[in-house]
Amino acid sequence: MTKVIVYIGLGSNLATPEVQIKEARQAINALSAIQETAFSSLYRSPPMGPQDQPDYVNAVMAVETSLPALELLHCLQKIELDHGRVRKDERWGARTLDLDILLYGQQVIQQPDLIVPHYGMAERAFVLYPLQEIAPSLQVPELGYIATLVRHCPLDGLVRLA
Repeated sequence: MTKVIVYIGLGSNLATPEVQIKEARQAINALSAIQETAFSSLYRSPPMGPQDQPDYVNAVMAVETSLPALELLHCLQKIELDHGRVRKDERWGARTLDLDILLYGQQVIQQPDLIVPHYGMAERAFVLYPLQEIAPSLQVPELGYIATLVRHCPLDGLVRLA
């Protein structure tokens, strides 16, 4: 299979988020058929949804892979589980680790388990700003250039960590 560049969103707001992100990065790099090509700075942002939870730490990672999209998704879900992720019906709740496939090459994927480009990414500063940091000239399928998306997306409390 041909290799494709995939952008993965990483987020955590429980159990030392910076450590969770660092360990998730290592776990992703340990997967066969994965080669990291870029990793953004860490960013802190207020939670989406319920506000009675800690702030999130987010980052975006670019990898080159030959894994099919759904196989990659299952690998990422296993990493989440290995890091104590508990899947609940509650949307936007606190979590030890959240790994999302944001983009899979220039493909548009509409499957029950996977929607790419990731739904809502155009309104999420914690996705767009780190993504622009590592891929400033990226064109997002069906959404346009990353620079344009960032221009139309307020920071909403997003802070780049040192």
